[in-house]
Amino acid sequence: MGEIFLGLGGNDENQSLDLGRANRHGLIAGATGTGKTVTLQGMAESFSANGVPVFVADVKGDLSGIAMAGSSKFKHADKLEGRAKDLGMETYEYSDNPAIFWDLYGEQGHPIRTTISEMGPLLLARLLDLNDTQEGVLQIVFRYADDNGLLLLNFEDLQSMLLYASQNSKELSSVYGNVSRQSVGAIQRQLLSFESQGADQFFGEPALEIDDFLKTDEEGRGYINVLAADKLMRSPKLYATFLLWLLAELFETLPEVGDPEKPKLVFFFDEAHLLFDDAPKALEDKIEQVVRLIRSKGVGVFFVTQNPTDIPDEVAAQLGSRVQHALRAFTAGDRKAIKAAAENFRINPELEIAQVLTELKVGEALVSTLDEDGAPTVTQRTLIKPPRSRLGPVTKKERAIIKSISPVEGKYDEEVDRESAEEVLAQKASDAVETAKEVEAKGEEEVRRQPRKTKSIWEKAFSRGAKVAVGSVAGMAASKVLGKKSRANPMRSGVTSAAGSIATDLAGPVAGRFVRNLIGGLMR
Repeated sequence: MGEIFLGLGGNDENQSLDLGRANRHGLIAGATGTGKTVTLQGMAESFSANGVPVFVADVKGDLSGIAMAGSSKFKHADKLEGRAKDLGMETYEYSDNPAIFWDLYGEQGHPIRTTISEMGPLLLARLLDLNDTQEGVLQIVFRYADDNGLLLLNFEDLQSMLLYASQNSKELSSVYGNVSRQSVGAIQRQLLSFESQGADQFFGEPALEIDDFLKTDEEGRGYINVLAADKLMRSPKLYATFLLWLLAELFETLPEVGDPEKPKLVFFFDEAHLLFDDAPKALEDKIEQVVRLIRSKGVGVFFVTQNPTDIPDEVAAQLGSRVQHALRAFTAGDRKAIKAAAENFRINPELEIAQVLTELKVGEALVSTLDEDGAPTVTQRTLIKPPRSRLGPVTKKERAIIKSISPVEGKYDEEVDRESAEEVLAQKASDAVETAKEVEAKGEEEVRRQPRKTKSIWEKAFSRGAKVAVGSVAGMAASKVLGKKSRANPMRSGVTSAAGSIATDLAGPVAGRFVRNLIGGLMR
């Protein structure tokens, strides 16, 4: 199996991470300014060089430089080159990395979107800080949309559904259970507050395809997916919920692979404490379950945080590799945390781990990984290797160039707004007004004999299919004029198109319900 070099241990032996054990997850921790970001950057580079795609959240705006080669002209270059010399890295050269920039707001990278249906009521309820009663009403709204073939794609769709639920609360309550207008109103207020933070831009189409996170370049290097999160961090609950959703999507999408020779993706979760802040115990349990299960999909998750005690014990128990930078001991609480952190490392008789944790210099860390048998290696005080890419952010011009040559350029940049719940309900309301006017003018019996104005999902599909069939007939005629043979059967093309159209219209509700049931099973 391959391995990635982390640094030189105090025993003069290289400290490395076995690629075949990288899906057993890990922890990078340490106080501010002790070198966590540099460690993360160096590890991401090494994974990429070994053909492993990487996802990192750039919470401070300085990780984007991973796309550009470092240089002797840049700040701290002398320290990086000096450290490489200390480590005996004779082949140390600056180099860039293949990168794709992403941004939920679409400002510093390709926008990342998902649909309201794919997010589901459980994660939305956490995102909106809903209580159990309000979450139950949200569940009913989703169920009604599914039962009636209404696509919930963006905020407008959800707001339209909530308005409909409020106006028809008695009807919904008789079928699905109590739907109080007070609960609907509370959800609407939370949505408005959330929308004011720009969160509505995250919901819509085209939705993210997970495979776009798993790309390699022509040289076989894994793409490093950099999420611009400096603005996103102003909405910490959105940041944490988004990453939790992403883990759930990876779990649902990827096949079982057991323990591969190298991971299919390595996921760095910076500011990991946000995932657990104010989270109920039941949610923590399920996060632990997701982390444990996603390992078999070949995904490695590395939590990056200031203090290892930010991670609940049940989750920390799943983290096989640990890179612990210095911790500060200013208060009694700090000393207690240092003692707890020291107890999670394999004992090294030559190190007083609790004491060393307060003495580590910038760029040093205590390192323990998993060996070939899956057992923790003896903890070593380690000088961490320097990255080869730039330390610091890219310029606006460099970011634009990198975005323009991205393998997903043009795929997500323009939002698509197809017919969904908002349009269907608006049309339904319009038809109701017209019908009321006609009833008043012509009488109820006369109106009942008139054909229905709004087509059903099946009628719309076959209507579109008929248009395809007409196009196919015209195509055959043109082929004959040009002397070409056509194998297209216009009737079959029409039926196939109708079936495809029905599948498209139903895919949102049906697939959305399937994914939500799966996520719900994990989150409950």
